[in-house]
Amino acid sequence: MKTIIRAFALLLLLSPLAGAAQEKKKYKVLALTQSKGFRHGPVTRKSPQDLCLSEVTITQIGKDSGLFDTECTQDANTITAEKLKDVDLLLFYTTGGDLLSPATWTAIDEWLKSGKAFVGTHSSTDTMNNHKGYYEMINGTFSGHPWGSGETVTMTNHDPNHVTVKMLGPEFQWKDEIYQYSHYDPKAVRVLYSLNMAKCKTRMPYHVPVCWVREYGSGRLFYTNLGHNESTWTNAKFKDHLLAGIRWALKLEEGSATPNPEVQALENTKSMVAALVASTGKKEDEIAALVDKVAAADPASRARLTDDLQGYRKEEADLQSRFKKEQAELQKKLVKLLSELK
Repeated sequence: MKTIIRAFALLLLLSPLAGAAQEKKKYKVLALTQSKGFRHGPVTRKSPQDLCLSEVTITQIGKDSGLFDTECTQDANTITAEKLKDVDLLLFYTTGGDLLSPATWTAIDEWLKSGKAFVGTHSSTDTMNNHKGYYEMINGTFSGHPWGSGETVTMTNHDPNHVTVKMLGPEFQWKDEIYQYSHYDPKAVRVLYSLNMAKCKTRMPYHVPVCWVREYGSGRLFYTNLGHNESTWTNAKFKDHLLAGIRWALKLEEGSATPNPEVQALENTKSMVAALVASTGKKEDEIAALVDKVAAADPASRARLTDDLQGYRKEEADLQSRFKKEQAELQKKLVKLLSELK
């Protein structure tokens, strides 16, 4: 009996040490910052031997936190199934339609599904645009950026207690280039923050997510569209945000990845209201009041409003189309009149 008690006591003493050892494990992050096509400032190296700004930032976050070591590359061909055996997390700040070979993509896909971690920043959604496997994994393909790098936008934080975004507050402003997407499935991801159209200078009548998380097989994915501007990579709050995303993806932090399509549907309706009402010349406070009214309405009323607004948008598009056609006919008449001048 005494032997059992001593063994149990020893187990209690060793348990905290085991937990501490687990927490102190040094993880391996492989950061790919390759560009085929447009090259962003934060991924531009002054020379092949120098790290670019985003690489410097990621490496420093790992050192300061003591959490991970970073290997930086601008050659996707170095990513192989063998190499990934020693990697815990892949981080992409990439651009290019054919960046990954079929073998590289297969290796990444299987590795991530096995329980590993992926973090995507900014133009990682402007990568492998015609590759279904990749864009279904990251859940979006770049389809323009009406919000340019010089515009300060307002974001709504939909899950302000989530570990990856709690440092940002329920609403915040950021100066950066923001994408809109094709190949985006609202049922696949949990959106953490998105554009608040009522408070943005550039307004579009649809929901624009900016940051999301998801489970992918047994692995985890964290994505933020922030990162076009160099100022983002030197921002202390962004560094905290990125580190929290890395910790979450590594399963060191809890936080829901349950998709929230109902939240996204509401944001879509609110965005339609904001953009369409703004086109009538209403002031910002009037737009905000109407958007708040929509948010407070019962679901059935919102559903009817969404259908009505979609019908309104179709009528508006048809009217603009007819106007353009009539305008083109007038221009032809003008050309004919001018050609008949003697």
